[in-house]
Amino acid sequence: MTDLTRLTAAETAAAVKDRSVSAVEVAQAHLDRIAAVDDRVHAFLHVDADGALAQAKRVDDGELTGPLAGVPLALKDILTQEGIPTTAGSKILEGWRPPYDATVTARLKAAGVVILGKTNMDEFAMGSSTEHSAYGPTHNPWDLDRIPGGSGGGSSAALASYQAPLAIGTDTGGSIRQPASVTGTVGVKPTYGGVSRYGLIAFSSSLDQAGPCARTVLDAALLHEVIAGHDARDSTSIDAPVPPVVEAALSRDVRGLRIGVVKELSGEGYEPGVQARFDEAVEVLRGLGATVTEVSCPHFVYALPAYYLIAPSEASSNLARFDSVRYGLRVGDDGERSLEEVMALTRAQGFGPEVKRRIILGTYALSSGYYDAYYGQAQKVRTLITRDFQAAWEKVDVLVAPTAPTVAFPLGAKLADPLAMYRQDVASIPANLYGGPAASFPAGLSEGLPVGLQVMAPTLRDDLLYRVGGALELALPPAVPPLAWETA
Repeated sequence: MTDLTRLTAAETAAAVKDRSVSAVEVAQAHLDRIAAVDDRVHAFLHVDADGALAQAKRVDDGELTGPLAGVPLALKDILTQEGIPTTAGSKILEGWRPPYDATVTARLKAAGVVILGKTNMDEFAMGSSTEHSAYGPTHNPWDLDRIPGGSGGGSSAALASYQAPLAIGTDTGGSIRQPASVTGTVGVKPTYGGVSRYGLIAFSSSLDQAGPCARTVLDAALLHEVIAGHDARDSTSIDAPVPPVVEAALSRDVRGLRIGVVKELSGEGYEPGVQARFDEAVEVLRGLGATVTEVSCPHFVYALPAYYLIAPSEASSNLARFDSVRYGLRVGDDGERSLEEVMALTRAQGFGPEVKRRIILGTYALSSGYYDAYYGQAQKVRTLITRDFQAAWEKVDVLVAPTAPTVAFPLGAKLADPLAMYRQDVASIPANLYGGPAASFPAGLSEGLPVGLQVMAPTLRDDLLYRVGGALELALPPAVPPLAWETA
C-alpha cells in the first residue's frame, strides 16, 4: 500500500478528489506519522487531531472543495486559529486560545485544507535556528543534532520528516527561506502585501509576510494561490490579481530569462560547499536557456545592520501590547503590587533572552536623541537598497544568490554569539527591506546536507520565482533526507 505521507500535495489532492483514498485516511496517516516521529523532531507545539479529522470528513462529505481539499498542513504558531493554542513560541502567550482565525487560516479552512496543528518557532519569530523557542528546539530531520533553520524551523522540519506535505511560514528577514535552505524544502516569501497579515502576530509590521512551504515547487504554488489575494482587514494588503504562480510552476521554462547573480551575496563568508552548489545550479539554469550576468547591488552590504535597527524598533512597539492586562501571562498579581510591577514581572518571566535583547535594541534606536542617528538612517539605507533592486530590474528579470551562507549547523553552535546567528540572514534580508518576492529552492548537498538557491523578483512578479524553481527542480535530483534515525 502507498505510504500516504510520501505523496506530494498535488498527488494527495488528486487521490482524494477521485476517491481512491479518503481525506480522513490521509489525515489519520499524517497524525500517525506525527505520533511516531515528532518526539524526536519536535516540529509541533500543538496537534489538533480532532479538528483535523473533522475537517477531513467535511471534505469527504463534499462540503469543501478546491485544488488542495483534503491535503494536510502544518501551521506556524504565529498565525491565529480560533480556539487553538497560539503562542508565537513564547511563554507570555502560553495557553492563549484566539477567538478568531487569521485570514490565512480562514482561507485554508475554506479551501478544505486539513490543519494538523501548530508548529514550533523562534519566540515571536526572532531567530535563525528555532533554538529561541520557549518550548525547546526543533531538530533537523537530515541530522537531529543540527538546527532546522529559523524562525520557522518547525514548519520546515514537519515537511522534511514527512509529517505534513504543506506548511505555512512567515518571513521577516528570511524565516521561510533559510529553514527551507537547510532542510532541502521549498519556501516562498510572497510580495509584501500579497498575503494578508490579519491575524499574524506582529514582529516587524513593515517586513512580516506569510507564505507557502512545501516539498515541491508545484505544491508551494498551489498553496500560494489558496492563501494570497486582497484582504480589506489588512491595510497593507495589495488590491491586485494574484500572479499566475501555478501556471509558472508547471511551465518549468527559463529560456530567455535574464538571471542576475548578485556580486555582493557570494564569496567571502559563504561555505565553499554552499558556494559550489550555488555556482553549479546557476550553470544548470544557463544550460536550460537562461542568460546569466553578474549584477552589483552595492548597498546590499548594509542590509544586515539596517534590518537590525528597523526590525527591533518595530518589535519594541508591537510587543508593548503584551502588558499582562488583556490576555496571556500574568505574574505577581497578589493584590498588593501596582500594575507597573505586575507588568514588569510578567515581561521578565514571559519574554525570552533574544526577545528582550531586540526590545532593548529597538527601544534605544527609537529613543529621544538617537532616532535620527539610528532608525532614521536605517530607513535611508532601506531606500538605497530598494533603488539597487530597481536598477537591477532594468538589466535582469530575477536575481539569484545562495539562500544562506552555511548548511545547517549543530544545535548550540551559535547561541552564545548573537552576531554569528544574525549573519545567517545576510543574503535573505535585502528582499524583505525591498518588499519583493523571494524564494529558496533545493540546489544539491554539501557534506550530505541541503543547500538552497535563492531567487528574488520584482514586486508582484512572484510567478518568476516559480518558473526558475520549477526548471531547477526538473534538472536536479530531489533532496531526500536519509531519516536514518527512524530505525536507530
